Amino acid sequence: MEDKYLILSDIHGNVSAFDAVLQDCSGTDFTGVILLGDLIDYGMRSNDIVQKLIALKNGAWKDKILVNIWGNHEKLVVDKDLERLSSDRGRVMAQYTARQLTGESVDYINESMNKAGIQEFELYGLKCLAVHGSLEDNYWKAIGPDNLRGEYAAYDLVFGGHSHYSHCFTHFYPIEDQELRNKKAVTFVNPGSVGQPRNQNPCAQYAVLSLPSKSVELRAVEYDIAYEQSLFPEEIDEFYKTRLTRGV
Repeated sequence: MEDKYLILSDIHGNVSAFDAVLQDCSGTDFTGVILLGDLIDYGMRSNDIVQKLIALKNGAWKDKILVNIWGNHEKLVVDKDLERLSSDRGRVMAQYTARQLTGESVDYINESMNKAGIQEFELYGLKCLAVHGSLEDNYWKAIGPDNLRGEYAAYDLVFGGHSHYSHCFTHFYPIEDQELRNKKAVTFVNPGSVGQPRNQNPCAQYAVLSLPSKSVELRAVEYDIAYEQSLFPEEIDEFYKTRLTRGV
């Protein structure tokens, strides 16, 4: 019997996308849940996402959330760490989100999430790493197949987010172990973005890990994009809602 683990990243205040993911996987009894950061910002319903996670933590996901790390948007919105943003529209967006967050949401982000943006843990005897970005930069630089941004040979499974591009691949590190033919396999998983995909697929995206087989399913599910777009006020640059249409 395989244990299933739900992997989510970059929800970005998009309730319709999050609800579609929950509905899509509602028939699965997950052993654990891995949250890779950026619950908030960009989307218009950051407080609602936090409320849903609080309810899940006390209900269906009770004792199942294994990882819940900060992303760069928790850091820039709650810590007011805006200097890393490359555009004025991004600063306006983050400041808008900060004004909208309730005290309860801020408390959840500060008290129920891992502010380091990185966490080591173990599953089935496998050494795992969850990081919003990468070892090179926990928050702002993502792992990619063409640039790992760090040395991960100590791990068996590495879960990352931030890029909004889904992937699952194995990298082999050279080691001195003839039984393994002098190669150490490390599997990298990025579930993609639930609320703001950028891989030209506008669907809400997430991943399911099965153990002990180590099989990974990258999933995508349709959601009501038009409704989420209708919630954006005029003060927010239109870019942030129009990009949802094509997933860019």
